[in-house]
Amino acid sequence: MNDIQRELLDIVTQVRTHVEYLKALGVGSIEQIPSGIASLTAVGIPYAVNAPQTAAAASENVPGSGKPAESRSGGLTAVRAELGECTRCKLSKGRKNIVFGEGNPAAVLVFVGEGPGYEEDQQGRPFVGAAGQLLTDIIVKGMKLRRDDVYICNIVKCRPPDNRNPEPDEIEACEPFLIKQFQVIKPKCIIALGNVAVKTLLKTKEGITSLRGRWHTYQGIPLMPTFHPAYLLRNPADKKLVWEDIKKVIAKMESAQKG
Repeated sequence: MNDIQRELLDIVTQVRTHVEYLKALGVGSIEQIPSGIASLTAVGIPYAVNAPQTAAAASENVPGSGKPAESRSGGLTAVRAELGECTRCKLSKGRKNIVFGEGNPAAVLVFVGEGPGYEEDQQGRPFVGAAGQLLTDIIVKGMKLRRDDVYICNIVKCRPPDNRNPEPDEIEACEPFLIKQFQVIKPKCIIALGNVAVKTLLKTKEGITSLRGRWHTYQGIPLMPTFHPAYLLRNPADKKLVWEDIKKVIAKMESAQKG
Protein backbone atom coordinates (compact mmCIF):
# COMPACT_ATOMS: atom_id res chain seq x y z
CA MET A 1 0.00 0.00 0.00
CA ASN A 2 1.47 3.34 -1.04
CA ASP A 3 1.19 6.65 0.81
CA ILE A 4 -1.77 7.89 -1.24
CA GLN A 5 -3.69 4.68 -0.60
CA ARG A 6 -2.98 4.93 3.13
CA GLU A 7 -4.18 8.54 3.16
CA LEU A 8 -7.40 7.64 1.33
CA LEU A 9 -8.03 4.73 3.70
CA ASP A 10 -7.54 7.05 6.65
CA ILE A 11 -10.02 9.54 5.17
CA VAL A 12 -12.63 6.82 4.61
CA THR A 13 -12.16 5.56 8.18
CA GLN A 14 -12.61 9.07 9.63
CA VAL A 15 -15.75 9.69 7.58
CA ARG A 16 -17.24 6.31 8.50
CA THR A 17 -16.56 6.89 12.22
CA HIS A 18 -18.16 10.32 12.11
CA VAL A 19 -21.25 9.12 10.21
CA GLU A 20 -21.76 6.27 12.67
CA TYR A 21 -21.54 8.72 15.55
CA LEU A 22 -24.07 11.08 13.95
CA LYS A 23 -26.45 8.17 13.46
CA ALA A 24 -26.16 7.41 17.18
CA LEU A 25 -27.18 11.01 17.86
CA GLY A 26 -30.26 10.60 15.70
CA VAL A 27 -29.00 12.47 12.64
CA GLY A 28 -30.80 10.88 9.72
CA SER A 29 -29.40 12.76 6.74
CA ILE A 30 -26.45 14.81 5.65
CA GLU A 31 -28.71 17.90 5.47
CA GLN A 32 -28.89 17.88 9.28
CA ILE A 33 -25.17 18.62 9.55
CA PRO A 34 -24.50 22.38 9.90
CA SER A 35 -23.67 23.72 6.44
CA GLY A 36 -20.81 25.89 7.59
CA ILE A 37 -19.19 23.41 9.93
CA ALA A 38 -16.10 22.87 7.80
CA SER A 39 -15.18 26.53 8.08
CA LEU A 40 -14.32 25.95 11.73
CA THR A 41 -10.90 24.98 10.44
CA ALA A 42 -10.33 28.68 9.86
CA VAL A 43 -10.13 29.21 13.63
CA GLY A 44 -7.77 26.32 14.17
CA ILE A 45 -10.43 23.65 14.73
CA PRO A 46 -9.77 20.50 12.69
CA TYR A 47 -12.96 19.14 11.14
CA ALA A 48 -13.93 16.22 8.90
CA VAL A 49 -10.98 15.10 6.78
CA ASN A 50 -8.66 18.02 7.41
CA ALA A 51 -5.16 17.22 8.58
CA PRO A 52 -4.84 16.94 12.38
CA GLN A 53 -3.62 20.05 14.16
CA THR A 54 -1.94 20.26 17.52
CA ALA A 55 -3.60 22.05 20.42
CA ALA A 56 -0.73 24.52 20.45
CA ALA A 57 -1.30 25.38 16.80
CA ALA A 58 -5.03 25.71 17.39
CA SER A 59 -4.52 28.12 20.27
CA GLU A 60 -2.28 30.31 18.11
CA ASN A 61 -5.11 30.63 15.58
CA VAL A 62 -7.82 31.72 18.00
CA PRO A 63 -9.21 35.02 16.69
CA GLY A 64 -9.04 37.95 19.09
CA SER A 65 -7.32 35.89 21.74
CA GLY A 66 -5.57 38.95 23.16
CA LYS A 67 -2.92 37.11 25.13
CA PRO A 68 -0.79 34.26 23.80
CA ALA A 69 -1.61 30.77 25.03
CA GLU A 70 1.56 30.76 27.13
CA SER A 71 0.36 33.81 29.06
CA ARG A 72 -3.03 32.28 29.67
CA SER A 73 -1.42 29.06 30.81
CA GLY A 74 0.53 31.09 33.32
CA GLY A 75 -2.71 32.76 34.39
CA LEU A 76 -4.35 29.41 35.07
CA THR A 77 -1.27 28.29 36.97
CA ALA A 78 -1.64 31.37 39.16
CA VAL A 79 -5.31 30.60 39.83
CA ARG A 80 -4.40 27.02 40.73
CA ALA A 81 -1.69 28.28 43.07
CA GLU A 82 -4.18 30.60 44.76
CA LEU A 83 -6.57 27.67 45.22
CA GLY A 84 -3.76 25.73 46.90
CA GLU A 85 -4.63 22.60 48.90
CA CYS A 86 -8.07 24.08 49.43
CA THR A 87 -9.95 23.55 52.71
CA ARG A 88 -12.52 26.30 52.11
CA CYS A 89 -15.47 23.89 52.36
CA LYS A 90 -16.28 20.47 53.81
CA LEU A 91 -15.69 18.65 50.50
CA SER A 92 -11.96 18.85 51.19
CA LYS A 93 -12.32 16.29 53.99
CA GLY A 94 -13.29 13.44 51.69
CA ARG A 95 -11.38 14.11 48.50
CA LYS A 96 -8.29 12.39 47.19
CA ASN A 97 -7.43 15.00 44.55
CA ILE A 98 -8.52 18.49 43.61
CA VAL A 99 -9.87 18.43 40.04
CA PHE A 100 -8.98 21.90 38.80
CA GLY A 101 -9.72 21.53 35.08
CA GLU A 102 -7.75 20.80 31.94
CA GLY A 103 -7.42 21.69 28.29
CA ASN A 104 -6.40 24.55 26.06
CA PRO A 105 -5.75 27.71 28.14
CA ALA A 106 -6.84 29.79 25.11
CA ALA A 107 -9.85 27.62 24.29
CA VAL A 108 -12.71 29.02 22.23
CA LEU A 109 -15.08 26.61 24.01
CA VAL A 110 -15.37 25.64 27.69
CA PHE A 111 -17.45 22.75 29.06
CA VAL A 112 -18.63 23.02 32.68
CA GLY A 113 -20.02 20.10 34.66
CA GLU A 114 -21.17 19.91 38.26
CA GLY A 115 -18.37 18.13 40.12
CA PRO A 116 -15.86 15.27 40.03
CA GLY A 117 -16.96 11.66 40.37
CA TYR A 118 -14.98 8.70 41.69
CA GLU A 119 -12.66 8.30 38.70
CA GLU A 120 -12.06 12.03 38.50
CA ASP A 121 -11.21 12.17 42.19
CA GLN A 122 -8.77 9.28 41.77
CA GLN A 123 -7.00 10.80 38.77
CA GLY A 124 -7.34 14.51 39.52
CA ARG A 125 -8.78 15.09 36.01
CA PRO A 126 -12.30 16.11 34.90
CA PHE A 127 -14.62 13.80 32.98
CA VAL A 128 -12.55 10.63 32.77
CA GLY A 129 -15.18 8.07 33.81
CA ALA A 130 -18.03 6.69 31.69
CA ALA A 131 -19.71 10.10 31.39
CA GLY A 132 -16.32 11.54 30.50
CA GLN A 133 -15.90 9.08 27.66
CA LEU A 134 -19.25 10.13 26.26
CA LEU A 135 -18.26 13.80 26.54
CA THR A 136 -15.00 13.02 24.75
CA ASP A 137 -17.00 11.31 21.98
CA ILE A 138 -19.18 14.41 21.64
CA ILE A 139 -16.08 16.58 21.34
CA VAL A 140 -13.99 14.31 19.13
CA LYS A 141 -16.49 12.34 17.04
CA GLY A 142 -19.35 14.83 17.04
CA MET A 143 -17.65 18.24 16.90
CA LYS A 144 -14.42 16.96 15.35
CA LEU A 145 -12.32 18.79 17.92
CA ARG A 146 -9.48 17.39 19.93
CA ARG A 147 -10.24 17.19 23.63
CA ASP A 148 -7.08 19.26 24.18
CA ASP A 149 -8.53 22.06 22.02
CA VAL A 150 -11.32 22.82 24.52
CA TYR A 151 -11.25 23.43 28.28
CA ILE A 152 -13.17 21.20 30.71
CA CYS A 153 -13.93 21.98 34.34
CA ASN A 154 -16.64 21.74 37.00
CA ILE A 155 -18.63 23.96 39.33
CA VAL A 156 -16.85 22.42 42.34
CA LYS A 157 -13.35 21.00 42.28
CA CYS A 158 -13.69 18.26 44.92
CA ARG A 159 -15.90 15.18 44.77
CA PRO A 160 -19.17 15.41 46.74
CA PRO A 161 -19.76 12.28 48.89
CA ASP A 162 -21.56 9.51 46.97
CA ASN A 163 -21.71 11.83 43.96
CA ARG A 164 -24.49 13.92 45.52
CA ASN A 165 -25.16 17.40 44.18
CA PRO A 166 -22.88 20.14 45.51
CA GLU A 167 -24.46 22.13 48.32
CA PRO A 168 -24.84 25.94 48.25
CA ASP A 169 -21.96 26.63 50.65
CA GLU A 170 -19.66 24.38 48.62
CA ILE A 171 -20.59 26.14 45.40
CA GLU A 172 -20.10 29.53 47.05
CA ALA A 173 -16.59 28.57 48.15
CA CYS A 174 -15.57 27.27 44.72
CA GLU A 175 -17.27 29.54 42.18
CA PRO A 176 -14.82 32.46 42.55
CA PHE A 177 -12.07 30.21 41.16
CA LEU A 178 -14.27 29.15 38.25
CA ILE A 179 -14.89 32.82 37.46
CA LYS A 180 -11.14 33.44 37.49
CA GLN A 181 -10.62 30.52 35.10
CA PHE A 182 -13.10 32.09 32.68
CA GLN A 183 -11.39 35.46 33.03
CA VAL A 184 -8.06 33.93 32.05
CA ILE A 185 -9.31 31.69 29.22
CA LYS A 186 -11.73 34.23 27.69
CA PRO A 187 -13.76 31.63 25.78
CA LYS A 188 -16.17 32.51 23.00
CA CYS A 189 -18.76 29.95 24.17
CA ILE A 190 -19.64 27.92 27.26
CA ILE A 191 -21.54 24.63 27.30
CA ALA A 192 -23.10 24.04 30.73
CA LEU A 193 -23.73 20.36 31.37
CA GLY A 194 -26.73 19.49 33.51
CA ASN A 195 -28.92 21.11 36.14
CA VAL A 196 -26.29 22.01 38.72
CA ALA A 197 -23.98 23.74 36.26
CA VAL A 198 -26.80 25.62 34.54
CA LYS A 199 -28.57 26.73 37.72
CA THR A 200 -25.29 27.85 39.28
CA LEU A 201 -24.04 29.84 36.31
CA LEU A 202 -27.39 31.39 35.37
CA LYS A 203 -28.55 31.93 38.97
CA THR A 204 -31.92 30.40 38.17
CA LYS A 205 -34.28 27.81 39.61
CA GLU A 206 -35.47 26.85 36.15
CA GLY A 207 -34.57 23.30 35.12
CA ILE A 208 -32.34 22.07 32.33
CA THR A 209 -35.25 20.67 30.29
CA SER A 210 -36.76 24.12 29.77
CA LEU A 211 -33.43 25.96 29.47
CA ARG A 212 -31.54 23.73 27.05
CA GLY A 213 -31.37 24.64 23.40
CA ARG A 214 -31.58 28.40 24.02
CA TRP A 215 -28.68 30.84 24.32
CA HIS A 216 -28.02 32.54 27.64
CA THR A 217 -25.15 34.66 28.95
CA TYR A 218 -22.66 34.18 31.79
CA GLN A 219 -20.11 36.89 32.59
CA GLY A 220 -20.77 38.29 29.12
CA ILE A 221 -20.05 34.92 27.45
CA PRO A 222 -22.70 33.08 25.36
CA LEU A 223 -23.78 29.96 27.25
CA MET A 224 -25.64 26.93 25.92
CA PRO A 225 -27.25 24.62 28.49
CA THR A 226 -27.53 20.95 27.58
CA PHE A 227 -27.92 17.59 29.27
CA HIS A 228 -25.08 16.13 31.31
CA PRO A 229 -23.38 13.09 29.74
CA ALA A 230 -24.26 11.03 32.84
CA TYR A 231 -27.93 11.74 32.10
CA LEU A 232 -27.44 10.61 28.51
CA LEU A 233 -26.01 7.30 29.70
CA ARG A 234 -29.34 6.71 31.45
CA ASN A 235 -31.46 8.26 28.70
CA PRO A 236 -29.70 7.61 25.37
CA ALA A 237 -32.75 8.68 23.34
CA ASP A 238 -32.01 12.28 24.35
CA LYS A 239 -28.64 12.26 22.58
CA LYS A 240 -30.44 13.72 19.57
CA LEU A 241 -31.44 16.73 21.67
CA VAL A 242 -27.83 17.28 22.69
CA TRP A 243 -26.82 17.11 19.04
CA GLU A 244 -29.31 19.90 18.30
CA ASP A 245 -27.67 21.99 21.05
CA ILE A 246 -24.19 21.18 19.77
CA LYS A 247 -25.13 22.30 16.24
CA LYS A 248 -26.12 25.69 17.65
CA VAL A 249 -22.76 25.97 19.40
CA ILE A 250 -20.94 25.13 16.17
CA ALA A 251 -22.94 27.81 14.35
CA LYS A 252 -22.16 30.34 17.08
CA MET A 253 -18.44 29.59 16.89
CA GLU A 254 -18.54 29.94 13.12
CA SER A 255 -20.35 33.26 13.42
CA ALA A 256 -17.76 34.52 15.92
CA GLN A 257 -15.00 33.58 13.49
CA LYS A 258 -16.68 35.51 10.67
CA GLY A 259 -17.14 38.53 12.92
